[in-house]
Amino acid sequence: MNDSNGLGFYVPGVLLLVAAGLKLPALWRNPRDELLRSVCILLALATAVFGFTAIPTVVAVNRITGVPNAAAPLVFSLLTAFSGANIVLIFRWSSGPEDAERTRRRSRLCNVVTLVVIAAINVLFALGDAPVERVRDLDTYYASTAYIREMILLYLGAHTTAAVTMTLLCWRWAREVQGALRSGLGLIAVGYVLNLLYDIAKFTAIGARWAGSSDWDVLSSEIAPALASVSALLIATGFVLPLISQHVTGQWRMWRRYRQLRPLSQELKAATRRSIELANGPWTSMEIRLTQRESDIHDGILAVSPYLHAGVREQALREELEAGRPADEAAAVADAAALANAVVLWGRAQNAPEEEPGARDAGPVLASPSSPLGLVRMSQALTRSATVRSCRRSAAPESSTP
Repeated sequence: MNDSNGLGFYVPGVLLLVAAGLKLPALWRNPRDELLRSVCILLALATAVFGFTAIPTVVAVNRITGVPNAAAPLVFSLLTAFSGANIVLIFRWSSGPEDAERTRRRSRLCNVVTLVVIAAINVLFALGDAPVERVRDLDTYYASTAYIREMILLYLGAHTTAAVTMTLLCWRWAREVQGALRSGLGLIAVGYVLNLLYDIAKFTAIGARWAGSSDWDVLSSEIAPALASVSALLIATGFVLPLISQHVTGQWRMWRRYRQLRPLSQELKAATRRSIELANGPWTSMEIRLTQRESDIHDGILAVSPYLHAGVREQALREELEAGRPADEAAAVADAAALANAVVLWGRAQNAPEEEPGARDAGPVLASPSSPLGLVRMSQALTRSATVRSCRRSAAPESSTP
């Protein structure tokens, strides 16, 4: 997979870079969000792993530094950092607010261990002697070279430890959750199983070299890189999938509520003064649109509130309960009926300003506007309930009375 042009590594690297770029605005707005910061670090490291593991980049690093195989400790360091970032993210992802202090301690310990391993990898490379550039088979070629051998074994040992840890953490947590989070954890776990296969392939090839055979080098030079590439992509996708799913689900719920509130918005349209201007026109976010609609609805209810009568609501509520409707739905229908009646009376008052609204009921008449779900139920009742239509018709003749 890691061919001479590196496309098998560069293409997924670019995709991960785009994913990281999409997360940066959110991190800019919430710089103290540790989970979001961990996600961005993970995506950045995954991008770097793909970019620097590609053969053209390996060759370029060696040429630029003038040190044969200088790319090796860099790649090993990035892979170690990526493994550490995965563990830290799982710690932060799976913990609740009550575990914040313990999570910080575990994350700091993981970061310290990761940095120590990275430092040791680079020190061992500096102490060793690797004068012959090996782009594909450095692990097996220098399997018996002092210090370089220890560097390779340290890296593989740390990588295997991280793979086992992540696999166990993900499978254990996946049994406790559902939906996109469970799917994401499954992808991460599968990715780390492939990482274990990568380590097994590397150790097997190195062991064969120690035994005096080079017939197994293909495991290290061809099979292992392909496993690592697929593994990194699965792991990064597994972390991103639940976040994307959460965003899409949130947007869908806002859009759905926005549509469900349309009848209520239309009912109060004449009594509403637009509270928020859509500065971005058609590009205005659904969150702003929903906020505007809910704000305008409350503004409209406030405008017609002098014409809301508790008697109308109580009569409608009694009829709905007698018809066997559940209490929360009956309350929404009763609120919608009282509002429809009030809108008609308010409209009559606009045409006859000298007419007083009459005695106003003490305290709030409507109960549904106190919650988003209540507003939705009230909005749906405006178009579905015969009781609401009856109250609207009963108030309408009064508007035509001279």
